[in-house]
Amino acid sequence: MAAPFLARDEEQVLARRWKDEGNVGAMHQLAQAHMRLVIALAVKFRHYGLPIADLIQEGHIGLLEAAMRFEPERDVRFSTYATWWIRAAIQDYVLRNWSIVRGGTSSAQKSLFFNLRRLRAKLAQRGESSNAIIYEDIAQTLGVNRADVEMMDMRLSGPDISLNATVAESDPSMPAERVDFLVDDKPLPDELVSSSIDTHRRTDWLEDALKSLTERELSIVRERRLGEEATTLEALGARLGISKERVRQIESRAIEKLRRYLLQRHPEDAAGAMI
Repeated sequence: MAAPFLARDEEQVLARRWKDEGNVGAMHQLAQAHMRLVIALAVKFRHYGLPIADLIQEGHIGLLEAAMRFEPERDVRFSTYATWWIRAAIQDYVLRNWSIVRGGTSSAQKSLFFNLRRLRAKLAQRGESSNAIIYEDIAQTLGVNRADVEMMDMRLSGPDISLNATVAESDPSMPAERVDFLVDDKPLPDELVSSSIDTHRRTDWLEDALKSLTERELSIVRERRLGEEATTLEALGARLGISKERVRQIESRAIEKLRRYLLQRHPEDAAGAMI
């Protein structure tokens, strides 16, 4: 903080010494004179709950990057150029460390992350109280989806919670973790195995039963019941040279023959094998 301020001419001299002569000392002198800027920008991100010292260090990295890339021939003050690099470095650090779950990967998501609270507070001051209206206004302002606004607001509303954290209300003698209360809607492994075995068995039954049909009956059943898309009665009738009503009658007779065949050979399980 005791480093002297630099005039425009002094900035130009130091920048040219670094760019033209590769003088590292000049580059560091240029950067050190703007550490106040790093601190001022880092303080603006203190409400994200990260150590201010770490924010300053990350901002210093951005400052050094700006000093290395600064082009003295452009008619711009170094502080104006460095501000973008400092802020970008701090924002990247916040996004990487604010939550264990990475978020804000796109530019729109980053803008939403760093502007949501400010815009929400601004709308609240104007008297907006409905979340639906607030989310819609923020989405239009930042050019993002309303669903993204709702999701980000939910993430910012509370800290990360470990699934291995003990539930306070659980029995002290048998402590339970949050992960124990997650519900899995998928079938149990034994149910999956049983279903797979039954499916193969019933497929074999059906293939065996299909052999009892005539060639025309088998063709109609495959087209009407066993394909990905059922062929219409009109299309089958035109292909076979018969009316659609006749196709329907043959189909009904074939299904009945299959039902009788399965009931005779597998009476205890045939109900689940019907098509």
